[in-house]
Amino acid sequence: MRMSHAPADVRETVWARAQAIAAFGPHFEHYGIAGQSEALSDVVRQIDLVSATRSTVLITGETGTGKELVARAVHMCSAQRTMPLVKVNCAAIPDALLESELFGHVRGAFTDATSARRGKFSLAHGGTILLDEIGTMGLSLQAKLLRVLQEREFEPLGSERVERVDVRIIAATNRDLRQLVARGVFQEDLFYRLHVVPIAVPALRERGGDIPLLADYFAEKHARRNGRPSPVLEAEALAMLQGHDWPGNVRELENTIERAVVLSNGRVLTRAAVTVGSAPSAGELRVPSMNLHGNVEWIQRETIRRALRASSRKGHAADLLGISPRALSHYLAKYPSLEEEACGGAR
Repeated sequence: MRMSHAPADVRETVWARAQAIAAFGPHFEHYGIAGQSEALSDVVRQIDLVSATRSTVLITGETGTGKELVARAVHMCSAQRTMPLVKVNCAAIPDALLESELFGHVRGAFTDATSARRGKFSLAHGGTILLDEIGTMGLSLQAKLLRVLQEREFEPLGSERVERVDVRIIAATNRDLRQLVARGVFQEDLFYRLHVVPIAVPALRERGGDIPLLADYFAEKHARRNGRPSPVLEAEALAMLQGHDWPGNVRELENTIERAVVLSNGRVLTRAAVTVGSAPSAGELRVPSMNLHGNVEWIQRETIRRALRASSRKGHAADLLGISPRALSHYLAKYPSLEEEACGGAR
């Protein structure tokens, strides 16, 4: 959808989209995991491998990168695809209620327990449970989750009866669990029990080459949902999309394309129709969490990454950063993936 509005070009665009989908494979349509970058291909390969097992999976990545889609793909590609996939957002439920939500309770277990209730682990028996935002879970509940991972058993609140469960556990988080372990707010044993098969979902800025394919996919999806003909995306609009930093990742891109489809009168999505939020100013710097140490490290990495992208050599990047080349070398040794992430920055 990067052609002009001429009918022939529209037909060519539809054909190109079909070819791209066919080349990418079933993940594109079935799970919405769209893209052809090496970073995303690695994620898809990991999904294919882990889906054939019952191993625990830990999915990490920034907000909006598609961690839940990856979890759903792991389940739907597995032999347990016909069994339940139960999702629990740990951040949305206070710990006092989360224990009952996960493990269930018997009648009279607490004041409002007027009847017995099965927990999410029980409901997921034979299938998969997704524990989203696992990094927000309190320490006391972490200990009970550790028992489930170790023994595949738990006791519902108020019960003396042990319930055994056969379930694959997938955890997801946008936090650095190693840092939480270092701070003493996440159990080290639980971290290693979860960290069996780690899948790191890349940020959209790390796979900018996928933006045209994603934009096509979302435009087609939301046009179909709203009863519109297949739209096309102007070259100027595409260039603007590829130049944006996408702090909200794929979720932000989808919202942008959906808004353009809904608000456009014609079949062509113009630069004027495709609007994105302005980048935050220095006084409105976005940080990934409320964790001070993590934010400081994130700011270091992001500042160095931007300097490398803006420079043709490391010496220039060091000048932009206001540090010596030796200090820059120290940071590059500390964050060895930065040069690759800079996408052709300083050498």
